[in-house]
Amino acid sequence: MALYTQLDKKKLQQISHDYQLGLITDFEPLSGGSENSNYLVVTEKGKFVLTVCEQKSVVEAKELAMILTHLDKHQFSTSKILKNSKNHAITCLGTKPLMVKKFLEGTVTEDLSEQHLYLLGIELGKLHQIETPKQIKQTTCYDRAQFTEVALYAPTSSFNDWLKTMKLYIDEHIDENAPKSLIHSDIFPSNVIISKDQSRVTIMDFEEAAHYYRMFDLGMTIIGSCRDQHQINLSKMTSLIKGYKTVVTLLEIEQRTLQAFTVYAGAAMTFWRHKNFHYTNPDPRLHNHYQELLKVTDFVKDLSPNLFI
Repeated sequence: MALYTQLDKKKLQQISHDYQLGLITDFEPLSGGSENSNYLVVTEKGKFVLTVCEQKSVVEAKELAMILTHLDKHQFSTSKILKNSKNHAITCLGTKPLMVKKFLEGTVTEDLSEQHLYLLGIELGKLHQIETPKQIKQTTCYDRAQFTEVALYAPTSSFNDWLKTMKLYIDEHIDENAPKSLIHSDIFPSNVIISKDQSRVTIMDFEEAAHYYRMFDLGMTIIGSCRDQHQINLSKMTSLIKGYKTVVTLLEIEQRTLQAFTVYAGAAMTFWRHKNFHYTNPDPRLHNHYQELLKVTDFVKDLSPNLFI
């Protein structure tokens, strides 16, 4: 559990009052990623999630709030951010940005079914139809231009050689003219809420949202949500794409390059894991954490292109 900022009931009640949530009847810390401390707060008005951003600047937190507000205006189902008594979405707890969102009811599972993935494809398609806000970043944080950074901390490693090979493949097979849109860029099962009746899925955590290739986003979802250990479950991938195509008509250029963008997404996430646990936040226990995604990426690269059309 990641909980870096400790808050007692008195402090939570002060925040609840500022956001007009009402009297707290219960609260508990929530497990989460390395970037936030999260609390579930229950009041007579409902359930809410209070998030203290441990690594974001105020500017970055405001960018995320802007994206969530933009999605809400376009009736896209995701976390709804709330404003305080002064109409501010972001306040500060000391120097750390603070935001409050409505709690999303449902469950999270690491094993999404084919039906879940069909529904997820529909939601991803809806997202890609929404106009991109002007203030959003124009490239994903996993851009392949960063791959050369491995040469700075592991220049003689076999991983550096592998990543160079992947980049050559990606550069040769993707097309810079492929359509771009507002993308999530990090859809893994942990970012998907499943409704109690199993009839709806909700995409959350738009921390890495950007204006980038929509096939990169579909490819990242294949890598993140359709894999079984070291390979892709092709039936799940087919369900995801089928759901997506009920909303978005894939252009010829996208059908032709989806495999390459999926390899791109896999290599990007493999690189992130390698860099993070070997260099940015070294952790010997997780030194090999990247290897599963490396094998999945190789698996995708070796598939017949016809499977992506």
